[in-house]
Amino acid sequence: MLVWACNPGKPEASDNKIVIGTIDSLHSKILNEERKIWVYVPDTANQYSRQHYPVVYLLDGDAHFYSVMSMIQQLSEVNMNMILPQMILIGITNTDRTRDLTPSHALVYSDIPDTNLYKTSGGGEKFTSFIEKELVPYVDSLYPAAPYRLLIGHSFGGLFCVNTLLNHTKLFNGYIAIDPSLDWDNMKLLNQAEELLSQKNFEGIGFYLSIANQGYSDTDTSKDNAAAFELAKYLDLNKENNLKYHWSYYKDDNHGSVPMISEYDGFRFLFDFYNPRIPYTKFRDPSYNVDSFVIAHFDRVSAQMGYSVLPPESFMNWLGYLFMMEKQYDKAYSLLKINIKNYPTSPNVYDSMGELLALKGDTIAAIENYEKSLKINPRNANAKNMIKKLKERQNINTFFIFILNLMRTMFS
Repeated sequence: MLVWACNPGKPEASDNKIVIGTIDSLHSKILNEERKIWVYVPDTANQYSRQHYPVVYLLDGDAHFYSVMSMIQQLSEVNMNMILPQMILIGITNTDRTRDLTPSHALVYSDIPDTNLYKTSGGGEKFTSFIEKELVPYVDSLYPAAPYRLLIGHSFGGLFCVNTLLNHTKLFNGYIAIDPSLDWDNMKLLNQAEELLSQKNFEGIGFYLSIANQGYSDTDTSKDNAAAFELAKYLDLNKENNLKYHWSYYKDDNHGSVPMISEYDGFRFLFDFYNPRIPYTKFRDPSYNVDSFVIAHFDRVSAQMGYSVLPPESFMNWLGYLFMMEKQYDKAYSLLKINIKNYPTSPNVYDSMGELLALKGDTIAAIENYEKSLKINPRNANAKNMIKKLKERQNINTFFIFILNLMRTMFS
């Protein structure tokens, strides 16, 4: 069955509310408190699915959850976009933001002494331990998480991202640090960065750094964001450390407006290898081997991500229907067979194969596939209707064959 990807939103609840996620919580022994997380899981994760998804961990989760969730969905599902993989989003909400996101203790920041505001600062390492030893295992045990993680943080969250990149490099596969507050504690972390970026090997790690124009003026930039530009300089000076990185200065955005465009650009940079860039013109060539193209592409994606990444079920299903509409049934068959192999517990892969076989006139095989789909999901109304229609067609055909054979016998 083809489910058009231009309308992939979550099913509406019975009270007519649009549900985009859930609020979960866990008790942290490390932090000695209850921690709430906001969770988005792709639509394709259901009781029949075997798919697993990369996980995005988002600091200041309640502030950025809606925009990041929409971005992930738009770039991985809507209109069959394949810019990003479908991903789980974990928004980490705050209890004591300054405590958790600062890597060292300081009572003065930006020349403003405020012992009440900063007195709990310096808990970043403990918060990292919570993420590594409690949150990630919790998410991995409860949600269909793949072994590929991203961390996104803005301001103090960006500071936390840079600290994690430098001192806990392998905890995440990719980092997006948005206008990080690197002037914290007399630029202590920046001084560490100069040393660690020249010493460590960051093979397999991606890092995106965004820098905002604090005063909307190039003349003020070096003063307002000197620390971030220093980090960018250290990145450029240490390209031999194998870190996949990019930094961008956003002249038209200040500290408050820069997160959304940074997240968008950061995602596209970190996943620049994911989009298959389908050669549609070649698809109409009957000699073009589309299944080999898809398999080779996702082999390359798997190599980049460090684990076996299967072509998404919805993507292969869509390609199959594309070739059905082109009447290239052999190509459609090859693609749908791959889907059945990769997702044997999905009712939809058999439903789609049933439709293809019905178009090819193989009524018996079509009925068999619809019956497989119905066995997995007894509520599949489409499969029920198609089985009924195909059996009626089969009975009519059998009747006409009987009459034809009878007439041949009578007049022979």
